[in-house]
Parts: sequence; C-alpha cells; structure tokens
Amino acid sequence: MNTFASGLSSAARQQLESRAYAKATLRLLPFLFLCYVAAYLDRVNVGFAKLQMLSDLQFSETVYGLGAGIFFIGYFLFEVPSNLLMHKVGARVWIARIMLTWAVISAASLFVRTPTQFYIVRFLLGVAEAGFFPGIVLYLTYWFPAARRSRMNALFMIGIPVAGVLGGPLSGWILAAFDGRDGWASWQWLFLIEAVPSFVLGVITLFYLPNSIRAANWLTNEERAVLEKNIELDQAGKGHASVASVFGNGRVWLMAGIYFCCMMGLYGISFYLPTLIKASGVKNALDVGLLTAIPYACAVFSMLFVAKSADRNGERRWHFAVASFASALGLYFSTVFASNVPLAMLALSVGAAGMLATMPVFWAWPSAILAGGSAAAAIGMINSIGNLAGFVSPSIIGWMKDVTHSTNAGMYCVAAAMALGAVLALLQPKEIVNGQAKRGA
Repeated sequence: MNTFASGLSSAARQQLESRAYAKATLRLLPFLFLCYVAAYLDRVNVGFAKLQMLSDLQFSETVYGLGAGIFFIGYFLFEVPSNLLMHKVGARVWIARIMLTWAVISAASLFVRTPTQFYIVRFLLGVAEAGFFPGIVLYLTYWFPAARRSRMNALFMIGIPVAGVLGGPLSGWILAAFDGRDGWASWQWLFLIEAVPSFVLGVITLFYLPNSIRAANWLTNEERAVLEKNIELDQAGKGHASVASVFGNGRVWLMAGIYFCCMMGLYGISFYLPTLIKASGVKNALDVGLLTAIPYACAVFSMLFVAKSADRNGERRWHFAVASFASALGLYFSTVFASNVPLAMLALSVGAAGMLATMPVFWAWPSAILAGGSAAAAIGMINSIGNLAGFVSPSIIGWMKDVTHSTNAGMYCVAAAMALGAVLALLQPKEIVNGQAKRGA
C-alpha cells in the first residue's frame, strides 16, 4: 500500500493526505476529547464536593489536601506499567478498562465517612485512572507526525478547561439542587451523577476506538497507506532505546521536572479554584460554579492559539516559557487582588490560560526524542513524576491554609513553580525541541 502512496504525484498525494488526516481528526479527536472531559471531571470534582463535604464530615483542610493529593500516589505507581500494557494490548481495550474502573470508584466516593476511607478511595481512583492521559498522548503518536502533534494534543487536552467550563456550573447546580434529596447530601449526589458519563463512554470505547491506522476500517486502503508512510518517516532517526535505559536518560528527567512545575500550577488551580473564588466574597455555590467557568473558557482559546502558533512557526521552547511565566504572574496577582472579585478573576484567568497553554506544546517534546516502547515508558514516566505535583500542590496549600488561615502562601509556591518551569524549558536544547516541528512546519 505504501508503494501506491509514494507513486502518486505531489498534488494528488497532498490531497489524499489532507483527506485522510481530516477523517482521522474528525473520527478520533472529538471522542477522545469527550473522554478526557469526563476523566478530568471525576478527578477534580472533589474541589466542589469540598465546599460542603468538609463541614459534613468534620474534615480539616489538611485532611482534604492530603486526600486530594493521595490520588497521585496511586497514579504515580501504576502509570508506567499501564502505558506499557496499553502499547502491548492496544488502546481500545485498555482505555475502556481505565474508564470503567475509575467511574465505579469515583461513584463510590459518596460512601466516604472517615479520613481513612477518603484516602483509600482517592488512592484507588489514582490507580484506576493511571495511564489514561499518557496513553492517549502515546496513541496520538500512532496517528499524527510531529509537525501536527501540538495541534492534535491541544484538541484533546482542551478537555481540561472544557471540563472546568461545563463542570463548574454543573457541580454548582448539583450542590444547590440535590442537597438532602433521598437522604443524601449534595456532595454525594455530585460524585454519583458525574461518574455516569465516564461509565457510558467506557462502554462505547470498546466498540468505537481502533487500535491503529491499519484497524481503521473507515479509511480507504490508500488513506491508510499515506498515514502509515508518514508515521514511518516520522519515526526514522528516533531512539528506540530499551525501556530500562529511559530511566537513566537525563533529558527525560529534565522533562519530568518541567512537567512537575506545570502540574503544580494545574492542580493548585483545579483543587482550589472554587475555594479562591469563594474567599473573594462569592458565597452562593451556583455562583461559584459559574465563575469557575471563566478562567477555563480563557484557557480553551489560549491552548488552541499557542499550539497552532508553535506548529506553524516550528518553535516550542519560547512558546512554553512565555505561557508558563504568564501563568506565574497570574497566580501571584490572584493573591494580591484576593478580595476584589473582578481583578481576582482576571488574574486567575491569566494563570489558568497560561498554565494550560503549556501542555499541548510540552507533550510534543518526548515523542520528538523516542519511539516505540521507549516512548511509551518515557511518556508514562514523565507524566507520573509530573503528576506527583498533584499530591504536593494541594497538600502544601491545605497545610499552609490551616497554619496561616489563608491560601496566599500556598499560591506563592505554585506561582514560583510555574516560573521555574519556564526557566527549565529554556535549558532544553532547541535542536531537539524544535527540530521536528521545523521540519514539518
């Protein structure tokens, strides 16, 4: 089939390629995006449950911060094995398994009564979800070459801010409308209702998601050939190191450090945005939910704009660094204007938009260095180490709030981490980070 594709004229091949990528994008990205919306909603809805759960169960801020963060211990331990298993058994079955198990465990959060139960459920939720995000990042490398990858990553990863745009008002409405219904508290209804989409999408995944280009029966033979040829060319020249050697690769560790800084910002925002908005003077749960949609809506546009610009210009380091530093400034000024709702929302919007704009650009880096099983291990390792920030960030903020009765000190730490990430990104060799992007820009 590849012989057919390579025998076409340049214009005919370009037309065939455009049609094939349009089909692949329309078939895969909307569905993967919906899955990520559901996943992220189940991961962070504890931030809304917190508004009533803590008083109902008499949990301290420290208990909440530890419980919110312990999710990432399970996530860390099982991330790399999960990604390697997906590479072996295929995305269709493995992604469906992840979604179905996390939906059940997320719903089970409604039965929590003690801190220990809270910790156990959050840990198990991390174990269940481990591998979903890096699995999809890896899966996209099977379909799209490096020159297209920032944009494809962005179309998938805008699931994070869209989950905030939709999830904030939805969570606020559930808390306001379901309190006391059938003897359950509103936070219990929150966990149950928001687990349903993940379960439904997990079942659909078993029938919808092809494991590879070759398995996509909605492409013609010619379209499959041209996509496979592009991936073959994209993989040429990349390292196929052993999985074990990935853990001794200094460049991979540097990327893990950069991603850790990013995740400090993401989870500082995700787990505490409702709290920060409430502290600015907004008391009604539905109003808090509606206002949380604003920073995430800004992030949708920033992610798409920065990713498109990075691919078009063949430049990723400065795109990442500028977005990361802008996020640090936004998070810092959110504390300066903490008692002023409009200015606090503006600062939080800049913080969220900058932070989330770094992600699709960043995830084009690891696949520019490695391929195959080593890429699966590297992506899993970077994501698992980076997501340890999901344990560190809420734990620090929760502990500092108990000590100082303010989230300001914790947010200063998060802002400093984002600034450090910008500096570390500029230490990456531009020939590696930008090389493949420039080749196909």
